[in-house]
Amino acid sequence: MSGKPAYLDIDRENNPAVVAGRVSREMVDARDKQGWLDNFADDAVVEDPVGPSMFDEHGAGHRGRDAISAFWDMTIATTERLDFEFDEEIICGNEVAYIGRIVTHIGGHVTTSPGVFTYRADDAGKLVALRAFWEVQKTMESMRPA
Repeated sequence: MSGKPAYLDIDRENNPAVVAGRVSREMVDARDKQGWLDNFADDAVVEDPVGPSMFDEHGAGHRGRDAISAFWDMTIATTERLDFEFDEEIICGNEVAYIGRIVTHIGGHVTTSPGVFTYRADDAGKLVALRAFWEVQKTMESMRPA
């Protein structure tokens, strides 16, 4: 123990949000829907992207396991692969924000979504919020053959 407060001595490997975010991405890579769902708290919310979109007409997010499961089916399950390319990590308490991009491989095409991607964990290490700030229009404009 260094004697410094946690906010001056961040454990970048074991922070609950970092771990929950890492598990989330590993489960996506493994195409393990159940493992991905098990990483969420019962009342968690997924906002991907934040605000209204073709995945969430009203922009309220997908709250609770049933809604998050349906989100997987509507989005992740339709892709061939998602590459998480994060350039910067910002940890604040039990939240982490990543600045970078998600590259989506779908239907023989590739899109790139530059943005800010946040994970918030509870004290048990479960995700309570996954939020992705990316613009649908920019992503669609990036579409190219794989």
